[in-house]
Amino acid sequence: MTDHTALPLPTLPAPVDRILRDFIDTACHVLGSDLHAIVLFGSAAEGRLRPTSDVNVILVLTHFVQAKVDLLRDSLRVAQAAIRLSPMFLLEEEIEAAAMAFAQKFSDILRRRCVVYGPDPFAGVVVPREAIITRLKQVLLNMTLRLRELYVLRSLREEQLVSVIADMTGPLRSCAATLRELEGQPPLSPKEALAQLAPALLLPEWQETLARLSEAREQQSLPAGLAGPTVFRLIDLAQRMRARVETLN
Repeated sequence: MTDHTALPLPTLPAPVDRILRDFIDTACHVLGSDLHAIVLFGSAAEGRLRPTSDVNVILVLTHFVQAKVDLLRDSLRVAQAAIRLSPMFLLEEEIEAAAMAFAQKFSDILRRRCVVYGPDPFAGVVVPREAIITRLKQVLLNMTLRLRELYVLRSLREEQLVSVIADMTGPLRSCAATLRELEGQPPLSPKEALAQLAPALLLPEWQETLARLSEAREQQSLPAGLAGPTVFRLIDLAQRMRARVETLN
């Protein structure tokens, strides 16, 4: 592997920055020549972390060697508990297949990524439009089904529903950004994309709904009695987005 020094991180809260740097340093040390690159993606790559956000990273490897990855376990467990670090371990040879299989996810990665170690492994990646459309429909249907399940499971405790809303808001925003681009619209951040798309979807009381989503993500709370209706608004939003994707070709 060519020797690459760690690259600057985006602006992150101090505790997140420190723990993420510790994890990157440990990964570089223990994985050695098997580590090709580390890529931060999503809201962390934009410097827009919220309290409920995961810190998403992809470690691109030449080999996944048990003796080496075992040495990363403690660092990963600490980072998961402290900053919600969510890693993907991806071999170089799997990049093209992963981009096809997880087209919606990789559309977001290509939009919002920051290489923090090594070369950019996704610089030449192009996800076919057909694959993005197919995967986007699958993701939105899965989110609809998952939201229904979580409502029934957790609606007796409003604070649990707030967590559901916070966790689902990011993926829905990402889907909105992908949908806008598929429709030929200029790229926007996921939050801005959903704000632009919601009125076009004729989402009832969309401004109030978007405000609730932001409140759940940023403050981890909602006024009493609003969590349940907001989950149903999210279900409606996912269904309307999927119906719009169905019109694409």
